Amino acid sequence: MAYVIGVDCGTSGTKTVLFDEMGTVISSVTIEYPMYQPKNGYAEQDPADWANAMVNTIKAVMSESGVNKEDVKGVGISGQMHGLVMLDGDGKVLRKSIIWCDQRTAAEVEEMNSKLGREKLIEITANPALTGWTAAKILWVKNNEPEIYEKCRHILLPKDYLRYVLTGEFATEVSDASGMQLLDVPHRCWSKEVCDALGIDMSMLGKVYESCEVTGQVSAEMAEKTGLKAGTIVVGGAGDNAAAAVGTGVAVDGKAFTTIGTSGVVFAHTSQISIDPKGRVHTCCAAVPNSWHVMGVTQAAGLSLRWFRDNFCSDLKAEADKIGEDVYNIMNAKAAQYPVGSDRLLYLPYLMGERTPHLDPDARGVFFGLSAIHTRDTMIRAVMEGVSYSLRDCVEVFREMNISVSDMMACGGGGNSPLWRSMLADLYNCPVKTASSKEGPALGVALLAAVGAGIYSTVPEACAAVIKTDKIQEPNQENVPEYEKYYQLYREIYPALKAEYGKLAKL
Repeated sequence: MAYVIGVDCGTSGTKTVLFDEMGTVISSVTIEYPMYQPKNGYAEQDPADWANAMVNTIKAVMSESGVNKEDVKGVGISGQMHGLVMLDGDGKVLRKSIIWCDQRTAAEVEEMNSKLGREKLIEITANPALTGWTAAKILWVKNNEPEIYEKCRHILLPKDYLRYVLTGEFATEVSDASGMQLLDVPHRCWSKEVCDALGIDMSMLGKVYESCEVTGQVSAEMAEKTGLKAGTIVVGGAGDNAAAAVGTGVAVDGKAFTTIGTSGVVFAHTSQISIDPKGRVHTCCAAVPNSWHVMGVTQAAGLSLRWFRDNFCSDLKAEADKIGEDVYNIMNAKAAQYPVGSDRLLYLPYLMGERTPHLDPDARGVFFGLSAIHTRDTMIRAVMEGVSYSLRDCVEVFREMNISVSDMMACGGGGNSPLWRSMLADLYNCPVKTASSKEGPALGVALLAAVGAGIYSTVPEACAAVIKTDKIQEPNQENVPEYEKYYQLYREIYPALKAEYGKLAKL
């Protein structure tokens, strides 16, 4: 039996999972670490924490499993996207990493737009300039910490720093590099035009690979520390969402997944590049060679239900604790008693502004149609439906881009809810499924490693062999036209309030 390892470097911790070649979990270990916020809006982490977590979790899964190191054929690494790791000429870290959720770079976004123009940026990098993405962070260090920038010789993403630790190679791969805003996304290579305009030396950027290509081998030093065999291959790996796509089988046209976590993501695979000229969704290179993905994001998906739970459901939380039940299961059961449309109550989930499709930081949440007939339970259902409408908005943008979705996977905490899955199936008018494995990104990059090691010949072949469906929620054809009426009304509410949101923000 052959084995592969998936390392997932997240914001709260790094998880390493050892799988056999059929995707069965043999051992899984997670080590957590802190995030630092030196100022309001700042978010940083210490790359040494990621490296220590990776080394120690690999060592732990090898030790716990008893698997012979000769049988571990490859390693794949997934990671939080957009983070900036800067190294000097000796490969030493120059400062803490500025990570994906840091928001200090508004001035640098303006600088990018002035130097290149919004349309040119979208044409080359497939996305508008964004505060959370890497290019703006590089400019921030250049503008605010010139002494550090002067010493910089290598720029890496979080997971690519871990690759450097394991192999000594300075490399990246197309899916994660797409989130830097320095990659020519249509042509899957660094953009000289963008780098020159921003004054970023391209020699500092790692070599770009496809996600399943071999990028290096585990060094003798790291073999000693981890329990792996020296020379074990390390493949390109993938950014977290691209890795999750492979881990849920979204590797061919027509397939997509919806994640309901704190935020909500709808992610679709496409073999033809498609860029939204309005910048409402992100287009990035997929972890499948010569393919791309589009991704829509709603800011407050699961966050909306958690906000409602924390502020209005303390008695339900107490009841759940008493009987050993998840409070969300109780909330779901209460919401399920009510019909489509929550007795004519709609919710706009814009607690944190909105990205897809409105790109409006001033947007805020709304209950529309509230009357004396409504109860807390109808409001719970309205929140769940409102999040579902916002996710349907993402699918509508995909359709404008000629990207069809006929097979949808659901993941994240909200994906565990049968009621939420039924709402999505009715609004998408296609089956919504869950995968039997919940390992997502770690499984995805382990499968990329299996392809790099020759266990499977292609990424779609690996997915077909390993990814199994757990539950299938078919759309209720009676509900589909009812939801359509409410969704079309939902779509009219934001435009009617757009100007007022701007006025409110200025008060």
